[in-house]
Parts: sequence; structure tokens; C-alpha cells
Amino acid sequence: MSREIRYDKCIVYPCAMMTKTTFFLFCLCIASCKSDVDIIKPSVESISESIYASGIVKSKNQYQAFATVNGIIDNIYFEEGDTLKKGDAILSISNETQRLNKENAQLNAAFSDFNANQGKLNEAKLFVDLSKNKMKSDSTLFVRQQNLWEQQIGTKVDLEQKELAFQNSKTLYYSAIVKRNDLKRQLDFTSVQSKKNLQISSRLEGDYTLKSEIDGILYSLDKAKGEIVSTQTPLAVIGDATHFTLEMQVDEFDILKIKKGLLVLVTLDSYKGKVYEAKVTKIDPLMNERSKTFLVEAEFIQQPEVLYPNVTFEANIVLRSKEKALLIPRNYLLNDSIVQKKNGDKIVVKSGLRDYQKIEITSGLSANDELMKPSK
Repeated sequence: MSREIRYDKCIVYPCAMMTKTTFFLFCLCIASCKSDVDIIKPSVESISESIYASGIVKSKNQYQAFATVNGIIDNIYFEEGDTLKKGDAILSISNETQRLNKENAQLNAAFSDFNANQGKLNEAKLFVDLSKNKMKSDSTLFVRQQNLWEQQIGTKVDLEQKELAFQNSKTLYYSAIVKRNDLKRQLDFTSVQSKKNLQISSRLEGDYTLKSEIDGILYSLDKAKGEIVSTQTPLAVIGDATHFTLEMQVDEFDILKIKKGLLVLVTLDSYKGKVYEAKVTKIDPLMNERSKTFLVEAEFIQQPEVLYPNVTFEANIVLRSKEKALLIPRNYLLNDSIVQKKNGDKIVVKSGLRDYQKIEITSGLSANDELMKPSK
């Protein structure tokens, strides 16, 4: 009489006499029955809830340099990879016409300088003094003739002539003052204007030289001597030599969870097997309409020894973490709230932190409970 052998839900009835083939099939049946039910116990481990992001490394203060004028490259002073100081001339554009314009502005500024025209102002001042003296003299003659007329001496014609001469000299005096003031104002204006024109010309001449805006490295130089450049085409890429920024694209579904200061765990293809720590420093508030993502920036807490712009990386932005959490695999949780025990009973639990593989159970289970994978 055969005995039944139970393996959980499977029942096998071996016969008394088994061939080798029958025995093999019997063992295979037992193995398949055992594998249908995966029994586990919750584990106590640390867990971190994070958001995945990918992006590229950018040199801090990295920018594309554009020419502000059109022309032909005359000279190139640095090569790609060279170290730059702020204000260093990277290349120059042919500017013969502008050079002549500057020289013309210099000549005009020298000619119109206020001090150079001081003689004209002195002449006007001298004319004012002469007019004033003549007015005083004519005033004295008029008063004297007026006194004589009161004494019935002289004619009325003489009195009127003296009065007219006084009035004319007085008008001439005030007119000389006005002309002197106008001349001074004109000389001031012309002098200042010519100097401003010289400054503008000098500034325009500077536009023909592409200079570095920061201390850094010339990462890229896309033009050669003799090539035509325009204001629409970038000529070079310049950035900081030692400090780098991590630019990540975060989905709009997750952006509300991101805060400044959160820890970021970074892995780079250039440094396989190593994890670097960074922290969130900036969240761009404007969403990219095409990719439906937000730009999030982070900076290394301790960055790799050697880095280059545009190196790709993957990152996990850590939202929360916990030590000694009670964890189970995520596929053992049904509808985010139900687990199935070994005996088949289903119980309701509360969940907490979760990562891509495991989830924390905050209540409803203990570390000694045995669970089986729930059937869907």
C-alpha cells in the first residue's frame, strides 16, 4: 500500500517499485512543488527612499563665448586645454577700419579738449572786461552830461547822445557775458562729447578681441585663424578648472519631493564601482515642456580628482533613510497593504520607506513571521 508524501500543496504517491526514470520524474515533481511556494521572513536592514536621476557634469561657471562683431580671425593666443586668467585675450578679429576710427576719435578728443581751447575762453573774458569798462566810462559821461543839463549847460542833443552811448555799451556788456557763458558751455560739451566718442571707439575696438570672463580652462575652441566669425556662432567653451556642478533632469512627478540640501549618491561611468556624495544646491522652477522634467543642480561634497565637462552620471537623490527597518521584498506586498502568511492567511499591514526592491513594514508584522508570495 502506497504512502502519500506531502510537499505543501502537492501530494505525491510513490509506488513500491520505481525505475530510474520514474525516480527522476518523482524528484523533479518534488522540486517543482517546492519552488512554487517561496517562503521568506522579514529582514532588519537599513533602507533609503530615493529618486533616480541622470545627467551630465558641467564645469562651474561654464559658458559659451561669442564674438560681438562679425569679421575674420586675425590671431589666436591660446589652445584647447590651456589655463586662462580673467581678461586674457583668447583671439582677435581683424579690425583695421575700427583702428582708424579710434585714431580719428583720439584726434578729435585732443582738438576739442577744454584746456586746449582755454585761449578762446580767455578772449571772451577779455571782451567782457572791455565791455564792462566801456559801459562804466559811458555811464560816467552820461551822468556828467546830465548834471550839466540840470545847470542849463549844453544841449539836449548832447545829453541824448551820451545816454544812447551808455545804453549801447551796457547792452554790449551783457551780450558779451552771454556769449562768454555760451562759449564755455559749448567748449565743455564738445570736450566731454569727444571724450565719450573716444571711449565708445575704444570699447568697440575691444569688441574685436575675445577675452575670458573667468579664471578657468579653455575647454573648446571651434575656430582657426583666417576663418569668418559671426555673432550667432559660439567660438569657445570656457569653465572653471577645479569646481564642477551636477545637472540632473528630474521628472515632474517627483519634483515636489526635491529640496535643497538633500544627499545625492552619484556614480560615473568614468569611475566604475565608486559612489560619490553630493548635495542639491539649486532647483530650476521652470519645467522643460518637451521632456516634462525640471533641472536640478548639485555639487560634490568630495569630488573625483579628475573631471571633465559633459561627463555623464547616474544619481539617486535620497529623500529619507532609516536604520534597522523591518523590510520585505516589494513583490510580497499586495495592493500596498496586504501580505500573505505561510499558512495562507492574508493580513493588513502599514508600509513606510521603499526603494526599488524592498519596502518597510511599520506595523502588522514581526521579524519572525513567515510569508509567502501572494498570488495575483
